[in-house]
Amino acid sequence: MIIGIDGNEANVERKVGIGEYAYELLMQFVNLKSQVSDLKFVIYLKNTPREDLPSEQKNWQYRVIGPKKFWTQFGLPLDLFFHKPRPDIFFTPTHYAPRFAPMPTVVSVMDLSYIHFPELFKKSDLYQLKNWTSYSVRNAVKVFTISNASKDDIIKVYKVPEDKVVVTYPGIKHESEMILEKNMKDLRKKYGIGEDYILYVGTLQPRKNIVRLIEAFSKINHDNIFLVIVGKKGWLYEEILSAPKKFKVENSVKFLDFVPEKELPIIYRNALCFVLPSLYEGFGLPVLEAMKYGCAVITSNISSLPEAGGDAALYVDPMSVDDIASKIKMLINDKKLRNDLVEKGKKQVKKFSWEKTAKETLSVLTKIANE
Repeated sequence: MIIGIDGNEANVERKVGIGEYAYELLMQFVNLKSQVSDLKFVIYLKNTPREDLPSEQKNWQYRVIGPKKFWTQFGLPLDLFFHKPRPDIFFTPTHYAPRFAPMPTVVSVMDLSYIHFPELFKKSDLYQLKNWTSYSVRNAVKVFTISNASKDDIIKVYKVPEDKVVVTYPGIKHESEMILEKNMKDLRKKYGIGEDYILYVGTLQPRKNIVRLIEAFSKINHDNIFLVIVGKKGWLYEEILSAPKKFKVENSVKFLDFVPEKELPIIYRNALCFVLPSLYEGFGLPVLEAMKYGCAVITSNISSLPEAGGDAALYVDPMSVDDIASKIKMLINDKKLRNDLVEKGKKQVKKFSWEKTAKETLSVLTKIANE
C-alpha cells in the first residue's frame, strides 16, 4: 500500500498552526510505518526536503515536483496521473487537495474562520480559502478536523454527511523537563521583560483579538506588570501594533516577534498567566502548550476552546473587554486559583498526544485504501 502525502506545510523553517500539525504527523508516521506490513509513504514537495524532516529510507520517500506556481492545481495532479506506481490514497494535511486525482483523496480542515470572519482576511487569501476548500471538501472521501466545533461547522457550511468528517484532536509534545533549565534572568535582559508579566503567544492577526486584550490590560491598574506578546506578524496587524499607544500602555507592552522554541518553555513557566482571547479557533494548541509548562490559562468561552481547556482554564467572553480585564485581575490577585489551574492543566494535557493523533489518522487512511 502506498500513501501519498502533501508535505509542503511541514517543509518550512517556522512551523506554526497547520505547519506544526503536518510536521508532527510526518514524524509519527515514519515511526508507525513499521507497524503496518507493506506500507509505503511518498511525501510530495515543491522544494527539497529540509534536514529536520525524516531522512529517506525503505518505504519512506520524497518526490519533489514542479512547477511551484499553482502546484496543487496542475503540477501535483499531473504527476499523480502519469507517474507510476501511483499512491493508493492521497492525504493533504491542509485545506487544498489536488484539483483532480486518480485515487481517493483525504483533506484536513482546521477551522472555518474565513467563513465566520471574512473581513479579517485579505481578499486574495479569502478567495482561495473559500473556493479551494470547497472543491477539496466536496471531492474528498474523508475530511479530518481537530475539534467537534469545527466538525459541526464543516457539516453545516459544506452540507456533507456527518460520517464524512472525522475528529482527530491535535497532540501536545511532552518533552523532558530539562528544556526548562534555561536562565530566565538572561531572557529578561534579552527581551526587556519585567518580573511580572501576562503572556500571549500566537500569530498577530485580527481573529486573535489582541487589540481587546491590550485594552483590557490597560484597565488592570498594575504599573509593574507587563503584557508580553510573542508571535510573528500575520496579516492586518497594524491596529494591533498601534494599540498600546492608543490605550496609553506602550511602555508596558512588549512585542517579541518569533521566540526560539528552546526559550518559550521558560517564558511560559514564569508568566503570571497566559491569555488567548480569540474570536474563533479550530482547536487552540497554545492553551495546552501553556498548561504543559505550568502556566495558568485564560481563554475564550467560544468555538473549540472549551474542548482544549476543559476544566483547567478560566473562560471569558472575548467580545467583552471588561470580562477579560476582570479575569486577568482575578488571577493576578489569587495565587491559589493560579496554582489550582496549573495542577488541573497538568492532567488536561495528558489527554492529547501526537502519537494518538497519527494512529487515528493512519487507521482511517489505510481503511479507505483497502476498500
